[in-house]
Amino acid sequence: MKKMPLWLVSALLLVGLTACFDSGDAKDEEVAPSVSAPAEISPSESSEASGSEAASPPEESDAPAADMKPGAITLEPVFGDATFDRPVGVITRKDHPRDIYIIEQTGRIFSLNLDAPSDEPKKILDLSGRVYDQGSEQGLLGLAWHPDDPGIAFVNYTTRTETVIARFEAVDGDAERLNPASEEILLTFKQPYANHNGGQLAFGPDGYLYIGTGDGGSGGDPHNHSQNLRSLLGKILRIDVDRPADGLAYGIPADNPFAEEGRPEIYAYGLRNPWRFSFDAETGKLWAADVGQNRYEEIDIVDKGGNYGWRIQEGASCYNPKEDCEMAELKQPIHTYGRDEGVSVTGGYVYRGSARRDLTGWYVFGDYGNGTIWGLKQRGDGSPEVVTLLASGENVTSFGVDSEGELYVCTYEGRILRVQ
Repeated sequence: MKKMPLWLVSALLLVGLTACFDSGDAKDEEVAPSVSAPAEISPSESSEASGSEAASPPEESDAPAADMKPGAITLEPVFGDATFDRPVGVITRKDHPRDIYIIEQTGRIFSLNLDAPSDEPKKILDLSGRVYDQGSEQGLLGLAWHPDDPGIAFVNYTTRTETVIARFEAVDGDAERLNPASEEILLTFKQPYANHNGGQLAFGPDGYLYIGTGDGGSGGDPHNHSQNLRSLLGKILRIDVDRPADGLAYGIPADNPFAEEGRPEIYAYGLRNPWRFSFDAETGKLWAADVGQNRYEEIDIVDKGGNYGWRIQEGASCYNPKEDCEMAELKQPIHTYGRDEGVSVTGGYVYRGSARRDLTGWYVFGDYGNGTIWGLKQRGDGSPEVVTLLASGENVTSFGVDSEGELYVCTYEGRILRVQ
């Protein structure tokens, strides 16, 4: 595929996959946001690399020093010239450790073997007839394989008016493919507008399924869904897919925090549009990237029962009200950045691979609008250290990780790239 210049892609799309901010403070009507050509990146003071040319990575060592900052990264195509249709995820599966699974926003899932990158992708599931993807943030948005029964998968997709969380089983006689006729719908909830659908699915170290939901869209959360504990919008949800109860297709974990005062599925709230969350494979910490309105993007470490502030605040600043907002009970982001550095955050993963030991323990994330990729590490006192790893020039829609902990990047143009 011939790649258009980054500024032209942004201008034509108006709002890419996740750039869900508007140009004003309108709160009571649907907003059609606009994106201008991204400005030159102003790396943070702690940045190690800047510009479009990355420095050479440092020589590999067996164990990085505790205070070592990672060197710059490069991105290498995994499957040659092969491209996919708006890929939004790279997922692994326990019983196929050398395969990765590509989620296309248009409704299809493909598998590819890392040891045979020139092979034809294998179609695992096609939901294009059920998925509504006409809005730039609608479509097939999430996939998670069951950790103990890899013949079962869960997906998150949108119809014209709803989010659907559904379960699928493998085809008889072909354990790798999913049977579209096996769909069991676990949960649906209305989406009042086309944008801010979240979409991430992941099993936590506790074995429960976590679900990221946006605030329902428009601009400024006009219905205040994110702060409403009776709404599933603007939340991280947690459900038990193995023990359905109380007439539901799923169970509620006994320690979910809001069973008595709100929707029992809610794990954390006060989010605007969490575009990708992940668990640190070593510590179990839940990291989430929350797309901002028109000033700040943020990274959160999500705790059970936490209120992450939207729409009271955007980033760490008051939003509604604009001044003197009450922040005492709000969880503050570990990191924010403004419009001088990017326009729409894309969450990633804490690196636990072996190819780049200097990245070990760093949370790698990026910006959809200008393609910058950063590393973030939490110091012992809780404060963040941030380094710029690469000004990639890519529209970064998502990150992924393989069974060995190596990182991948999805681009809007359809490429799957490996972090080197």
